[in-house]
Amino acid sequence: MAEQQRWEAGVNTHENIIFSCFGGLSNTGITSALASLEAVRELGLNKAAVGCLTALPVKIPSVMGKTKAARKVITVDGCPQECARKVAEQAGIKVSKGIVLARGISMKKKPLHEDIGGDLKGVMEYVSQDDVKKAKDLIVKAIMEE
Repeated sequence: MAEQQRWEAGVNTHENIIFSCFGGLSNTGITSALASLEAVRELGLNKAAVGCLTALPVKIPSVMGKTKAARKVITVDGCPQECARKVAEQAGIKVSKGIVLARGISMKKKPLHEDIGGDLKGVMEYVSQDDVKKAKDLIVKAIMEE
C-alpha cells in the first residue's frame, strides 16, 4: 500500500489557494480567472496558487491535501450565484474569504452567448483591464490580510 502524502502549509504546497469561477464564459467569469492569475503573478507561487475547482467535488487527493494545508482558501466568483464558493464548501473546504466581483467591484455580468451570431467578438473584447486590476487588488488584499 502506498504511503499517504501528508501536506503541511508551506511544505510542498502553496501558502494560499485561490479557486476561481470561469463564469460560463461571461465577462465576470473571465475577469475572475484573469485576476486570480494576476494575483499569483504578483504574489509568487510560494504565496498563492490557483487551485483546480473541478477537482474538489471528486476529492482528488493531492488537490484536497494542498487545499486543506493552505493558510487561506479564497474563492473568486463573478456573479452572486457564488458557484466557486459553494463548490468548495460542498467539498468540505473552509473558505477564508469569498469575493464576488458583481459586488466587490460592481461589475455587470454580460454572457458571451448573447453575441453568438454573425459578428462574434473575441473573448478579450468583453473584459476590461481596469476590472481585472481592481479584482486582482481585492484578491491580493484578501490574501495579505491577517
